[in-house]
Amino acid sequence: MDYSTEMKNRLKRVEGQVRGVQRMMNEEKDCKDVVYQLSAARSAIDRAISFIVAENLEQCIRDQIEKGEDTADFVQEAIQLLGKSK
Repeated sequence: MDYSTEMKNRLKRVEGQVRGVQRMMNEEKDCKDVVYQLSAARSAIDRAISFIVAENLEQCIRDQIEKGEDTADFVQEAIQLLGKSK
């Protein structure tokens, strides 16, 4: 699968958020602020996972349809991947 520049940039922002959390911890910032930033990073990662699964599912379904095969297995697998990410 080709990963878009947008997706790679999203993950770079998450990486920056995590570094920011580490800096906050080193500076002994308030617990609430640290947790807030960690939550924001987790949300960004969850959105990235959903996007990747959706894009992959779309391509797999197209491939299966072109082959004249059933797509139910791919849909079920995508649902399981999303469930594991939570």
